[in-house]
Amino acid sequence: MAATSATLSIGTNVSLGRKVGSLSQSKPFGVKFNSHNSLKSFSGLKAATSVSCESDSSFLGKETSAALRGSIALKAQKENQSYQYHLQPQAAFKVAILGAAGGIGQPLALLIKMSPLVSALHLYDVANVKGVAADLSHCNTPSQVLDFTGASELGSALKGVDVVVIPAGVPRKPGMTRDDLFNINAGIVKSLIEAVADNCPDAFIHIISNPVNSTVPIAAEILKQKGVFDPKKLFGVSTLDVVRANTFVAQKKNLKLIDVDVPVVGGHAGITILPLLSKTKPSVSFTDEEVQELTVRIQNAGTEVVEAKAGTGSATLSMAYAAARFVESSLRALDGDGDVYECSYVQSDLTELPYFASRIKIGKKGVEAFISSDLQGLTEYEQKALEALKPELKSSIEKGISFANKQAVAA
Repeated sequence: MAATSATLSIGTNVSLGRKVGSLSQSKPFGVKFNSHNSLKSFSGLKAATSVSCESDSSFLGKETSAALRGSIALKAQKENQSYQYHLQPQAAFKVAILGAAGGIGQPLALLIKMSPLVSALHLYDVANVKGVAADLSHCNTPSQVLDFTGASELGSALKGVDVVVIPAGVPRKPGMTRDDLFNINAGIVKSLIEAVADNCPDAFIHIISNPVNSTVPIAAEILKQKGVFDPKKLFGVSTLDVVRANTFVAQKKNLKLIDVDVPVVGGHAGITILPLLSKTKPSVSFTDEEVQELTVRIQNAGTEVVEAKAGTGSATLSMAYAAARFVESSLRALDGDGDVYECSYVQSDLTELPYFASRIKIGKKGVEAFISSDLQGLTEYEQKALEALKPELKSSIEKGISFANKQAVAA
């Protein structure tokens, strides 16, 4: 890549070259590009009338990296010249985190607090959330932080929000499968989704609570029972599988992480997680042994963390990072960005299964398109793995639907 320097300042105390600094007050800010070559050579900028600033390290934005986002009025200038643009992000969206005092909820809240697109951050939990909110409220970023405790305040936490993120539930412990979590977390998701249906039925709903393969179908059935189900706005957050795949592939092949994108399809547990290594961008070749090794590691990465933490927790920080990336992508889509793609576990017709994780295009109204080309031209290994995961994923989906329907009958 040709040498190009970029400096971005927000308010008074942010400097962004290709690393992300802290965010300050929501004020107009400028971007200066000093280049001896065309702007096209700057990583992250598109040769178009509107562009996005991207970074090697941030969770924000397209693929693994967009740092900050705003509309940039692009005026043609001569080369070897200083370029001045003005950005004014619209902090206009309200986000609610249900389970904000937990191991995922706290770092997730911090990362979302950094977004210039968020005007209000509602933190809900059954206990201990007031201190989290007080702590976060001292961060000098635009969003107002409000705390809500217990079932009596859940409705207030959800009124008028645009995006609901649900990490609530118990974490995995050593020796515990995602299926072991089912009975506890299924009930938690059910009660929270009922409140979402009553208070913000038009919001984007992001399900993190495991087992996602079952909790997303549970959420869908509850929303159907309430008469407010919109399949385009219900997302199972499987982004962590993509984040892990990108990281492990970049490490294995000594690639620049910002450039790596591996679509991950199927579900969000064990063998239902299928990284499509043959579709990796940039194009890279793998030996059969590397494919097997990488696939198994990506599938078992959650267990890798659980065992490393030796009973003290599960993958909370990386999950928060991945969830924040998906939230930011959703906010960009709601804000009118027409170039937002993520992998997510959603209602789908790509296979015979009613729910399936794949790469999707997200727009203002939710899922706009499924990227079906990812499932075309698979290797023999990937095709066999795809067929092998279907029975387990089908069982998990049916388990979730059965739970929701039994609860409805009992009620």
